[in-house]
Amino acid sequence: MRHGKYPFIIGFLAVPVALYGTFVVAAYVQTFQLSFTSFRGFGAATYVGLDNFVRLWDDSQFWQALRNHAVLLIFLPLITIAIALVFAFLLNVGGGAKGGMQRGVWGSKFYRVVFFFPQLLALALVAVIFGRVYSPDGSGLINGLLNGGDDPILFLADQRWALWSILAVLIWQAVGFYVVLFSAGMGSVPQEIYEAAALDGATRVTLFFRVTIPLLWNTVQVAWVYLGIAAFDAFALVNIMTVDRGGPDGATMVLGMLIYRNIFDYSQYGYASAIGVVLFFLTLTFAALTLRVTRRDTVEM
Repeated sequence: MRHGKYPFIIGFLAVPVALYGTFVVAAYVQTFQLSFTSFRGFGAATYVGLDNFVRLWDDSQFWQALRNHAVLLIFLPLITIAIALVFAFLLNVGGGAKGGMQRGVWGSKFYRVVFFFPQLLALALVAVIFGRVYSPDGSGLINGLLNGGDDPILFLADQRWALWSILAVLIWQAVGFYVVLFSAGMGSVPQEIYEAAALDGATRVTLFFRVTIPLLWNTVQVAWVYLGIAAFDAFALVNIMTVDRGGPDGATMVLGMLIYRNIFDYSQYGYASAIGVVLFFLTLTFAALTLRVTRRDTVEM
């Protein structure tokens, strides 16, 4: 059996690794190659060195997209994790102790399904739904409730509100998944820890901040990385929901949208590839820094 172990493992890994190398690694390599050319989608690819990256430095849309990503990068993980932690705590511990066991609020199993429901919807469908929710006429849910469509708030056409409206949709769509993720983490916490804390007179607030969060820190760390990567995306929502795909006046422009427009609107494949390379390193740097900065000693359970 041991003699045939390695052929057995190689047999299972060969196809997945080959597919990954073909459709992921090879695509990255080609993108890096194109970023040093002036390729326009046809004809020969002319080598231009670092010209595309120099051009990025003077591109106002590129810097606007980075500023928008910075806003998403700060608020998307922060708000989503905070909301998800509170809801998960309520669903698992918020109902207090009964028979020596911590339990969630009444109907917690049903609420888990409700919170997770947005994950079942395609992001494009979520964008279409919230496009109607934000509609400036009386048919828009928010404007219809506020003023019947008179003197509407232009959520997606006003620079003051457009990016925050996109952020709200991202949070709504993401919270359910992290509620379930944190609930799974809380379910693995031994009941004896909560019982000991309760005997010491710990309130629910104390249980949340002094017991639950420290024991879930590794899960929170992973969630922060995933949400940060999501903050570097947001392409689907921006493409479907926003004015002029990134407007008004670049208020919702993101790097993914900038790549798309340079490829399909301007046929500047080399320049779009340079933006993709920058996005790759930004995402990689964020993940590495987050894991480094948030690293702490593991709490034994």
